[in-house]
Formats: sequence, C-alpha cells, structure tokens
Amino acid sequence: MVQSFDDFQKVVDSMLIQHQSILDIISKGQEASARVNRSVTKSVTSCGCLTVDAQKNEIPEDATLSDLKYIFHSHLKGTLCPTCRDIIQSELGKQLFYIAALANTLGLSIDDILKREEENLKTLTVYNLR
Repeated sequence: MVQSFDDFQKVVDSMLIQHQSILDIISKGQEASARVNRSVTKSVTSCGCLTVDAQKNEIPEDATLSDLKYIFHSHLKGTLCPTCRDIIQSELGKQLFYIAALANTLGLSIDDILKREEENLKTLTVYNLR
C-alpha cells in the first residue's frame, strides 16, 4: 500500500523498464497529460455528464484580491458519471506515474517538492495568484 509519494516513487522506479531515457519520460508525460485533457473533454462532448458554461467573470469594483477566490469559478456544471470518473482517474494515475519517473530520474523527492510548494503557498497565500 502506497503511504506517501516517496513510496509511490519507489514503486514507479521498480516498474519503469522501457522508458528510462529522460526524453522518453518527458514525451510520455506529455502524452499522459494530453490523455487527461482528452478524457475530460470527452466527458463533455461524448458523454455529457459535464457541461461547460463559460462566461466572463464579472468582478465588482469593490472586490478585494481575496474576494476573487469566490468570484471566479470552474465553468463546469454537472458531476462525473462513474465511467468518466474511472477513465479520468486512470489517466491521472498514468500522468502521476510519469511525474514520479521524472522526479526519480532527476533525483528529486515528490514529498520534498510538495512540502516546498505547500510552504510557498502558505507564505504567499492569495498573492500567489494561480
């Protein structure tokens, strides 16, 4: 059972045989990302469990920076059906696999990366603007 990203990285390291070149890992990671995007798109265009209602977010003149979190939204309506949820989870898992493989190849710890990013987010709070 994977308890942390470090555990996941160890499993990935033991399973990655064919695509050990950094070039393979980067290109497979991009492919995995595209497959995630495609599966989300298909949940809208083929299945219809999600819809997109994209309109300009109107920002009141008196809105503060911290108000933006509640003004902006995802433009998504609906919820993933079980089939789309399963497909997207599977594709995200493959994407995580290649992220772990990339971290392994570069000698990085995803746990350390997450801790560092969490500290950055805590320090910058809403001024991080992502």
